[in-house]
Amino acid sequence: MNERRCAVLAWIPPGRRRLGHWIILGLALPLLAAAALARPALPPGLKAAAAALSAAASERRIPIYSVETTEPRLAISFDAAWGADRTEAILDILDRYGVKTTFFLVTFWVERYPDMAREIVARGHEIGMHSTSHPDMTALSRAQMRRELEENHRVIREITGFDARLFRPPFGAYNNTLIEVVEDELGFKTIQWSVDSLDWKDVDAAFIERRVLDRIGPGDIVLFHNNAEATPQALPRILERLQADGYEIVPISRLIYWDNYLINHEGRQVPLGR
Repeated sequence: MNERRCAVLAWIPPGRRRLGHWIILGLALPLLAAAALARPALPPGLKAAAAALSAAASERRIPIYSVETTEPRLAISFDAAWGADRTEAILDILDRYGVKTTFFLVTFWVERYPDMAREIVARGHEIGMHSTSHPDMTALSRAQMRRELEENHRVIREITGFDARLFRPPFGAYNNTLIEVVEDELGFKTIQWSVDSLDWKDVDAAFIERRVLDRIGPGDIVLFHNNAEATPQALPRILERLQADGYEIVPISRLIYWDNYLINHEGRQVPLGR
């Protein structure tokens, strides 16, 4: 049974389960909505049911946070917006362990560090877009969103030669309009993360190692930052452990499905007919 329908049933008192079945079929939604407005004393179970059905009716677009897979495969990624002092050290570590990853780059970072951006590509890593000016994309108009993406894509391609197809919104902030622009209008994929290393906080390498390794699993996408102070110290231990556990670490474009999939309520990409 659909998860949202199960949730609706769970909120309906036992004596009203027959009505609950009609609710699940969607036939009672207009009556419940009207009752919720007209009768403040409506039983809590029915109020919750109406709210759950209203939420189900309004479709929420969700980015890719992780991927459903039976393979021991995952991806790690780096956001780059502020500084580049530790980027080469990270690239050297990735080379040492034979790992290829995804770097999400802001336009002004690429323009300020063009040689480093080209070096990322030369070392075999892929580049994703991270906007032009690192704004809260949800505060922008549709036209502004599109300009942020198109300029970011253009600069990355002109400076590095890489045709970026993945986009990670700054601060992880998104709404339906953004995903429509990214995916429906421009044909890119919107990528979040399922494991946040929290390396951007004032934490040490041991904290980052524990946080990542305690949470990681097949299909996960890990978030790091290219200029976080403790990341170069934490990264070797993390890569050693993952490889010892049999994981293949791949760029995000090799982890996700590009067609025939759905994204569940947790942002997990699930293949269809495979």
